[in-house]
Amino acid sequence: MRAGIAAAAGAALFVILATANSGGYRYGISDQAFHVPAMAHLLDGTLFPRDAVLLTAQTSRTLGYHLFAAFARMPADLPLVFALLYLVGAVGLAVAAWFYCRALGGSAWASAAALALLTFRHRIARTGANSIEGYFNPRMLAFAVGIAALAFVLKRRLGIAFLLAIAAGVVHPTTGLWFVAVVGAAVVVALNRPAIWFATAAAVTAAFVWLAVTGTRMDETWRSVLLEKDYLFSLQWPAYAWALNLLYLPLLAVIYRRRRELNVLAAGEPLLLAGLAALFAGFLLSLPLTAWNVALAVQLQVNRIFWVLDAALVLYLAWWLMDDVSVLRRRAWRTPALAALLLLSAVRGFYVVAIETKRPLVQTSLPAGDWTDALTWLRQQPTSWHVLADPGHAAKFGASVRVGALRDTVLEQSKDAGAAIYERNIAVRVEERRQALSGFESFGDDQIRTAARRFSADVALVNRAQQLSFPVLYQNQRFVVYDLR
Repeated sequence: MRAGIAAAAGAALFVILATANSGGYRYGISDQAFHVPAMAHLLDGTLFPRDAVLLTAQTSRTLGYHLFAAFARMPADLPLVFALLYLVGAVGLAVAAWFYCRALGGSAWASAAALALLTFRHRIARTGANSIEGYFNPRMLAFAVGIAALAFVLKRRLGIAFLLAIAAGVVHPTTGLWFVAVVGAAVVVALNRPAIWFATAAAVTAAFVWLAVTGTRMDETWRSVLLEKDYLFSLQWPAYAWALNLLYLPLLAVIYRRRRELNVLAAGEPLLLAGLAALFAGFLLSLPLTAWNVALAVQLQVNRIFWVLDAALVLYLAWWLMDDVSVLRRRAWRTPALAALLLLSAVRGFYVVAIETKRPLVQTSLPAGDWTDALTWLRQQPTSWHVLADPGHAAKFGASVRVGALRDTVLEQSKDAGAAIYERNIAVRVEERRQALSGFESFGDDQIRTAARRFSADVALVNRAQQLSFPVLYQNQRFVVYDLR
């Protein structure tokens, strides 16, 4: 009974600290500018008659969206569903990390330290991924399942590990792929048969040659749309990103060697390290393919394998701190070391929420304000309406038109460019609209009218300072909706 209460309290503390260090839980931000309308479209096919082509470019490749949609009856349910899924993902990560550390043979102190370290949200250099997120993202849930898969590798239960890695891939294909690769490499090493080694090498070589020779190439138009996603092409990384990311494997090797010296290696630990090394080798193989603009290599975003290596290193560091360094300095060091980690996480989380961002810890709906009010009004209008707004409106005002109004919008530059990774026709669409709407904040009547005719926009949502002569349908202190029909 006491153990159950302690576990629940630990999971709750992890969720609170991780959320605070992420700037608080928020609905509708960042990648949810895509996830929310994508899920809404699955629930209500009448939504997004024009933007469906953009949304399905990713949802058609991911079974997870259909699974998540089963938990909602209508788009109005999405804020609650996303909050619950965020909670499931955060608790799942805590459970998986605890299980991973125990599978390493680590003490309860090491497992607790691992959870404390994981609350420190940080960006994985030039990968477009953060260690944790303050909103529901399918890749976070997939990551939690993947960490559990690695824990089973440590216990040398490779069949269960492989099934969990596949499950992670169902939730989020590219994230799951990295865990499938680790477990697959571990299986090859465990079998250790010449025929299997030869078949694996032949398969990898054949895949590389096939992609290099026949793989679809991104032309200049397609690639130019993706340039703002500076993490996609690793050969263009600055030196600091290479230095940071290339450190992961050597540091893992140092701690592995230390554990081997102490004779505390887990049964499957050599297999796991071999799998992580194979993952890094896959990244190296992807470099020439992305340099040659092979579409699949870019779409897989292979450099995100460093997210997996980052987590493995954090969990290793927890063992090293609590079960090696602290033991050498007498076990009494464990209590102040863990207390210091928790205090530092709490102070950092308080600073991020209360001082840096000045937001509540939990915000399950869009924040109140003039922009949200305008989107709410638009949401009550016909679903066929096509909204012309500033291409950078989500970043400038806090929420996408597609999220707050559930209406088509001519361009939401950041997330539309992300969807362009998957199909050239979307890249062409994004580039055409980006050029046509360049300097939108200073557009007058003629430019708005030209854009409306070109893209069949019904209304324009603009700042009041951008005064136009079209009929006014709605206005508040900051924003106006003009009728362009």
